[in-house]
Amino acid sequence: MKIKVNKKILERNEDFAESNRKFFKKKNIFCINMISSPGSGKTTILEKTAKALKNKINIAVIEGDLYTEFDADRIRKTGLPAVQIETKGACHLSAQQITKALHQLDTDKLDIVVIENVGNLVCPSDFDLGETARAVVLSTAEGDDKCAKYPKAFAQADVLLINKIDLVKHLDFNISRVKRDAKKLNKDLKIFEISAKTAKGMQGWFNWLINAKR
Repeated sequence: MKIKVNKKILERNEDFAESNRKFFKKKNIFCINMISSPGSGKTTILEKTAKALKNKINIAVIEGDLYTEFDADRIRKTGLPAVQIETKGACHLSAQQITKALHQLDTDKLDIVVIENVGNLVCPSDFDLGETARAVVLSTAEGDDKCAKYPKAFAQADVLLINKIDLVKHLDFNISRVKRDAKKLNKDLKIFEISAKTAKGMQGWFNWLINAKR
């Protein structure tokens, strides 16, 4: 019975995901589903991205968290529109939630929508949101074994952001191992070594976003 229920949930999600995909294509919006563990620095990356690109391309953010509107408030302070989705305990966002959130945005004026998914490397990987691309964030503080432990998250991604590289000298984190493991899972994966705090390496990420929209 559980298998049938799960299958039904995923099939319903796929219907909404396909609808979202058609919507983004019609509106010519590039949508990124950003996945990571809690505390990897997703929101800080988006804050810095907003400040760097808000006068070049039109970006909006859909924030996913179990509770609170903290992250959406942080994004709004940069001047970008942000919609907060509280999952009330669910470990991922659904395509239907994204459909509803899009109704709260002026999508006619947008170039890019970034979905900051709930902090989790497992559940979000199973749910297609209709996105154009996926970005996974891995911070150096989490350890260099995450690609091996959570392969699906990295295998399905288009971009890997290795964040907090300013801390590498203080940690037992092998960047070469991460890049090697990630490329074994996905040879086409684009990898950026960044520090959202210091802005090191962020320009490569900015350029990727601008070019992806073209």
